[in-house]
Amino acid sequence: MNTGRFKKAVLGTLGGSAALVLCLVLLDMAFPLPRTAPEPACVVTAKDHTPLRAFADKDGIWRYPVSINAVSKTYIQALLTYEDRWFYYHPGVNPFAIFRALFQNIRAKKTVSGGSTLTMQVARLLFPHPRSVPGKIRQMLRALQLEWHLSKDQILTLYLNMAPFGSNIEGVQAAAYTWLGKPADMLSHAEAALLAVLPQAPSRYRPDRHPDRAKKARDKVLDRMAAFRAWPEEDIRSARIEPVVSFRNQPPVTAPLLARRLHRRMPDHQLIRSCIDFDLQLHLETLIRDYCSRLPDQQSAAALVVDIPSAEVLAYAGSADFGDSERQGHVDMVRAIRSPGSTLKPFLYGFCLDQGLIHSHSLLVDTPRFKQAYDPGNFSKGFLGPVSAAKALRMSLNVPAVQLLEAYGPQTFSDRLKNAGARVSLHGAPNLSMILGGMGSDLESIVTLFTAIAADGITTGLKFTVQDLPQRRFLMSPGAAWILREILSQPLPGFEHISRLSPRVPVAWKTGTSYGFRDAWAVGIMGNYVAGVWIGRPDGSPCPGQYGARTAVPLLERILFALPLSSFKTPPPESVSKTGICWPLGHASDRFPEHCHMTRQAWVLDHVIPPTLPTGLSMDSSLLKSVWVDQAGRRARPSCGGKEKKTIALWPKSLDPWLPNYWRRHRLIPEASPQCPDMAAIEGNRLEITGIQDRGVLTRTPGQQSPPALPLTSIGGNGKQHWFLNQQPVGIIMTGTSGTCPMPLPGAYQLAVLDESGNSDFIEFEVIEQAGSGLE
Repeated sequence: MNTGRFKKAVLGTLGGSAALVLCLVLLDMAFPLPRTAPEPACVVTAKDHTPLRAFADKDGIWRYPVSINAVSKTYIQALLTYEDRWFYYHPGVNPFAIFRALFQNIRAKKTVSGGSTLTMQVARLLFPHPRSVPGKIRQMLRALQLEWHLSKDQILTLYLNMAPFGSNIEGVQAAAYTWLGKPADMLSHAEAALLAVLPQAPSRYRPDRHPDRAKKARDKVLDRMAAFRAWPEEDIRSARIEPVVSFRNQPPVTAPLLARRLHRRMPDHQLIRSCIDFDLQLHLETLIRDYCSRLPDQQSAAALVVDIPSAEVLAYAGSADFGDSERQGHVDMVRAIRSPGSTLKPFLYGFCLDQGLIHSHSLLVDTPRFKQAYDPGNFSKGFLGPVSAAKALRMSLNVPAVQLLEAYGPQTFSDRLKNAGARVSLHGAPNLSMILGGMGSDLESIVTLFTAIAADGITTGLKFTVQDLPQRRFLMSPGAAWILREILSQPLPGFEHISRLSPRVPVAWKTGTSYGFRDAWAVGIMGNYVAGVWIGRPDGSPCPGQYGARTAVPLLERILFALPLSSFKTPPPESVSKTGICWPLGHASDRFPEHCHMTRQAWVLDHVIPPTLPTGLSMDSSLLKSVWVDQAGRRARPSCGGKEKKTIALWPKSLDPWLPNYWRRHRLIPEASPQCPDMAAIEGNRLEITGIQDRGVLTRTPGQQSPPALPLTSIGGNGKQHWFLNQQPVGIIMTGTSGTCPMPLPGAYQLAVLDESGNSDFIEFEVIEQAGSGLE
């Protein structure tokens, strides 16, 4: 009898338990847990987890997602000791706590304790309910459901990220930064106690508004920690005398344009960890803000700093001041398409090195481009004549760059840049103006390209977040990249200070200025870092007098000074060697020594020594001329006395005004023999300066109201004539006409003229100042 009753009791209990479990399963299926993460709010942080900018959710709530391991153990101890000492042992509901709370409420005749566990508090955060008995029951059931589905650490993590801390702040990490100005893993004992109690009454205990209440509540936590001996007494005594902060830290707004960009790129991410170096970013923003305060109105600036080995973006300033509407601080100029000016010239030189068109000291021509589709001048308005490739690049000369692009091909140049990941914007087909800014690009692309110069010719897409996996692309050979860095690291007159910011660390740098002074650029490579600067007006309006060397270089210099110094001097790759070369032909110095007018030491790739490039004038296609001469050494055909064939090395025709007299064509090419009167002069229609006698003296009279003008007259020649005084342009006139220029101050001068067929002449004269005037 007793055995049967026992069996029935057991079976009844088992059946009831099964029914209860079935009911719970059905309830769980009918009322599933929602997505356990709160509504998406986003925090973008620096690499060290310092917040850069917070983006609230649709309700204006700011959260900073955090894991248990990123929260101070002191805080976890205070939280569990004060709120739920048995958290890791109960199933979500603590019956003893419930009965204790019930007894306390009956005795006090009011609600003084809810008996809620941390799990129940999380349930209330996920499923808000009225403070009533049915609401409490639903809260307990949800707590059991949470314990069924989640681990204890997962539940605790939910609390750490969802607990209210006053105002629009949820989560302990956001609270720590807002109320204490520090991350949650750096809390003192007093701060941990304060944050442990704050969610009980976030508005009542707000430390910025009610510091006395907050202190009393904090001390209650300290009393409990002492009662349970959770902390050493010494720590508790120190915590009691620590004051409660009474201010609210403003929401972070550092690298705001980068943060906005990353948030838009990853809208569903609650936490975006960038590669930004927080201290460097703050310093960069201060530098730019202070620097732009001295610039004309409405001018902004952008800057990037990149670690070359990792391609991580360490600092990103998209504007001068995010909050400055006059300077359009909301516009991200790191990504804005602008004219790059001359900043892309190094890559053309690198491509030409790889193509075998030049070496580091190839002879290039910096003279007016006659009869050419594109005829630019230099920024300085003058011309230098014969220049090496290295000097032309360092001085950013325009005509040699156009000469190289003409030889290399605009379409190929554009394709190479795009294949390396650069943004390139063209209006129409690629053309020669591209190399002087006649195309669009952005600061990000330009800096990315410059990383290749210090990374064996390989570009790596910039890494903005720690999880980015940027793509590596080939730009140029390691040898060409090494030669470019060597060229760009050489001191430039007037800028020696930036080329050697440190005796140990050379700086390879380049500037650029767009047409109409709309954009000023400067990019520098120092050690393992590359920094780029843009300055201009976001609306594209001109900034007269503001150009790369004057406006952008000083800011670049300040940024480079802020970077750690690291020695960076790599030996040349095996593909690079140094050898002697000859001008004007460009061959090795030991090949045709009789044709070597001038020697240079050049860096060459793969032992290839390309000849001097043609300049575009038909008679310059070959610089090695063969002529017949008679017994007197005069030029003559075999039919009229020519006895011997003579080979002559000539310089490009347009260079004559810049060459010493003994290297000019009329001196190198023998005069025609009178026995061949019908023989046309090889050098075409002879051009001769008139009006001023060679080696003459011009005098100026002191106090003259109208100083005499210098005549610009000539005979012969063809078409447009360019006139130069001491190699500086002073006028352009047509053949058969005359002009004048102001009389120079006393001194020695050279006057030269060059026509569009390449014919030239020059004279030397002196200007003195004495009584009387005229030509002596």
